[in-house]
Amino acid sequence: MKRITIDPVTRLEGHGKIEIFLDDKGNVENAYFQVPELRGFEKFAEGRPVEEMPRITPRICGVCPEAHLMASAKACDAVYGIELPPTAKKLRELQYSAFFLGDHTTHFYALGAPDFVLGPDAPKEERNIIGVIKKVGVEIGSQVIKTRRECHEVAQILGGKPIHPISAIPGGMSKGLNKEERDRIEKIAKDGVEFGKFTQKIFEDVVLKNKAYVDTILSDTYTFPTYYMGLVDENNCVNFYDGKVRVVDPEGKEHCKYSPNEYREFIAEHVEPWSYLKFPYLKKIGWKGFVSGKESGVYQATPLSRLNAADKMATPLAQAEYEKMYKTLGEKPVKNNLAMHWARIIELLYAAERMLELIRDPDITGSTYRVLPTKTPSEGVGIVEAPRGTLTHHYWTDEKGIVKKANLIVGTTNNHASICMSIKKAAQGVIKAGKPITDGLLNMVEMAFRSYDPCYGCATHSLPGEMPLEVVIYDKDKNIVKKLSR
Repeated sequence: MKRITIDPVTRLEGHGKIEIFLDDKGNVENAYFQVPELRGFEKFAEGRPVEEMPRITPRICGVCPEAHLMASAKACDAVYGIELPPTAKKLRELQYSAFFLGDHTTHFYALGAPDFVLGPDAPKEERNIIGVIKKVGVEIGSQVIKTRRECHEVAQILGGKPIHPISAIPGGMSKGLNKEERDRIEKIAKDGVEFGKFTQKIFEDVVLKNKAYVDTILSDTYTFPTYYMGLVDENNCVNFYDGKVRVVDPEGKEHCKYSPNEYREFIAEHVEPWSYLKFPYLKKIGWKGFVSGKESGVYQATPLSRLNAADKMATPLAQAEYEKMYKTLGEKPVKNNLAMHWARIIELLYAAERMLELIRDPDITGSTYRVLPTKTPSEGVGIVEAPRGTLTHHYWTDEKGIVKKANLIVGTTNNHASICMSIKKAAQGVIKAGKPITDGLLNMVEMAFRSYDPCYGCATHSLPGEMPLEVVIYDKDKNIVKKLSR
C-alpha cells in the first residue's frame, strides 16, 4: 500500500496534514485529515471568574477573536440572566459585522482565490496572494488591503484594540460611540458595500464566466449532501450575531430549530482516537460514522450552510446575489462544496450592508450601553455565527461566578467529519490508477479542504489518552543521534 502525505496543508489557519492511502492498483483506498496540535482552552477556563472569559477567549486565535468575544459575552449575559439594552446589542452587532467583512475578505482573496484566479494546476510558488495580485492587478490588492485595514479600524474604535478586542462584557459594552466615531464608521461601511459589489464582479468575471471552473464546482468530486446549519432571525434570514439555530436536511426540509440554551438537546459530540478534534453530530439521528446523506447525523456549518438553512438574506444587494447563486446552481440546498466560496462573498456583501444599516440607526449612539449584573450566576450559553460556522460557548459557574466547567463547539469543529469525508471523496475523484500524481492533483484535494476555510487555532479540544510526543536529537552536523517517542 502506497502512502501520500500532504504536510502541511497550505492556506489555512493553524496546522494540518492529509494522509492518502492507495491500494495495490493505485486507487485511493482511504484518506485522513489530521491536526497535530492541541489547544486546551476549555480546561484553561476552569477556576476563572466568568467575567474574564470575554477577555481570555479572544486570545485563542488572532484570526477570529471577535467571534469568541461575542459568543463568550453572550454566554456571560446568560449566566447572569441579563437582557441587553438596544444600544449595546446594536454596537456588538456593528463590531461583529465589520469583523465578518474583514475575515471573509482575507479568505476569499488570500486563501481561496489562488485556486480559481491562477488555477489549481498553477505552480505552487505562484498560488498565493502575490500571484493573485500579479494576475488581476495591483489596484485590486490595494482595495483588499484597504478593506482589511478599515475593518481593523472599526475594531479599534469599538473594541479598544484592532486585534483581540475586549469591549463586549457581561451586560453590554465597555464604551459607547460618539458622533465623530459614528461618522467615520459610516464612511467605512459605505466603502465596504462598494467593495462587496466589486468582489461580486470579480467572482463573476473570473469564475462564473469560466466554464471549466463552473464545471469543477458542479462536479461530483466536490458534491457532498449533508444536513446544513445556520443562525437565523425571526424571519428565517441569515444573521451572524443573534437568533435561533436552524438545521435543514439534504432536501431542504427543516430538521430542527433551537435557542442557544437548548443546543444539547440537538447536538452531541463524538471522539476518535486519531484526532484532537471532536466530531459533533445531530443527536436525534445519531453518529453513524463517516457517511453522508439524510440517514447520517453529520452536518455542515459553513457560509453555504447558512444560506441553505435560511429562507433569504436580510439586505437587498445580498438577497439579489443569493437568488442568483441558487438560480445558477439549480437547486436548494446547494450541495456543491466549492460553492462555499460564492456563499462567502454573498455574506461579505451582507456584512457591509448590515454595518451601514446599524451605523445609521439612531440607537447606535445611545448612552445606555450596559446594565450591571444583579442575579446570582449559574449557567449560560452564547451562540454566534463565526465565519467558519456556528460557535457555541457554554459555561457552568458556582454562586460566586467562578467557572466550574466550559464547553466550546467552534465553527470548524462542526465541519470536522464533513471535511474528512470531503477530502477522501476529492482524492478518490482526482487520483486514479495509472495517472501521474502531480502537485496540481494534490492541490485539488486540498481545495476540498480549503473551501471550508478551516481554522485550527481554536478547534482542537479532544485529548484521547496521553498526548503523543516525539523528540529528535541531532549532532552538530545535523545527523540524527536518537529518537524518543511517547
